[in-house]
Amino acid sequence: MMAQIAQLGFCLPGSLVERTSRCGSPSCACHTNPERLHGPYLSWTRKINGKTVTRNLNPTQAERYRPWFDNAKQLRELIAELETLSATVAAQTEGWDNQ
Repeated sequence: MMAQIAQLGFCLPGSLVERTSRCGSPSCACHTNPERLHGPYLSWTRKINGKTVTRNLNPTQAERYRPWFDNAKQLRELIAELETLSATVAAQTEGWDNQ
């Protein structure tokens, strides 16, 4: 597990999402036909100091950074596994499982 963490490359926090939207023009087809929404637009959303920050990405950027988002997801999974293992070892070491 530690070796897997060490092997990870860059990790980008947050999410890569695909969105569609309506524009501000009331006469646009996007207001009458849900299948005519604008987009899809790719964006990277994350929290910085408790505030949500969104940055729009073009398709080239999204593909460039997709592995970094995947690495971040894998890192979160490995950290959760390490925390579970650590809690189990601590409980066994202290005899907390027997109480």
